[in-house]
Amino acid sequence: MSSELGVSDEKILALPEYATSPHYSPAERVALRYADAITLSDRDVDDALFAELRAHYDEEQILELTASIAWENASSKFNRALRIPSQELWKRKQSPDGE
Repeated sequence: MSSELGVSDEKILALPEYATSPHYSPAERVALRYADAITLSDRDVDDALFAELRAHYDEEQILELTASIAWENASSKFNRALRIPSQELWKRKQSPDGE
């Protein structure tokens, strides 16, 4: 889906290294840290992270971001529990030589 919206394959593939990848802006990095803090049970959204988030996003954007993260987390848990496989919505684009 993201690639249909103009996100490059390189950026999608760099997601595991978002904290240091030049493909991500500071605003994107803090949003991804926020998503990790909400998603991973060994983390939390502390005051410093929330203040950093507020430096890049307004209240409405934070609400929308939080709702999207929560929805994706709930959907993931639901699908995993019911053994619903990935729909493979993103596939790496192949180059003309087939790679």
